[in-house]
Amino acid sequence: MQAPVLAFVLGLALLLGGCGPSSSASKEAPPASATRSFLDDERPQTGLPRLKLYVGPEILDTELALTTEAIQKGMMWRTNVPETEAMLFVFGRPHQTSFWMKNVPMDIDVAYLDPEGIILEIHRLERQNTNPVAAKSDRVQFALETAEGWFKRHGIGPGTAIRTERGSLGETFFQRRRPNP
Repeated sequence: MQAPVLAFVLGLALLLGGCGPSSSASKEAPPASATRSFLDDERPQTGLPRLKLYVGPEILDTELALTTEAIQKGMMWRTNVPETEAMLFVFGRPHQTSFWMKNVPMDIDVAYLDPEGIILEIHRLERQNTNPVAAKSDRVQFALETAEGWFKRHGIGPGTAIRTERGSLGETFFQRRRPNP
């Protein structure tokens, strides 16, 4: 799938994924078996695509959360994050996002990134805390989750560019090119 089409599909899926039933929907509750979802599966998700990310001088072997389902499940049910691994969440458009830790039994860090992959802010997420940790910026297009304390241990902070072998995150996922000066 070409990157512009992927961006459109991701954006549409994110918009539709957050929509609830309309006010004219039936008030009758569905059977319990019908309300179970992939989020109720108490196993970590596996088989996500992977990509090496270059974060300053560091390299992270990173799982890619590219679909609405992968983004929603994230690191649920994981019991550890190895020091050299991470999960990158790719959103279809820049927006103000928030993350929470439902069904995540460990503390982790999250960096909110702009459309080019520049770190805007870093937050510690506390295990099992379902209070959303909102980004201050409305320009977040990516989020990078790592082991708790990873950014501090490696001296990585806001302003750091995250890249792949193909260039910036914008170039890698959306074929955006920076304008020539």
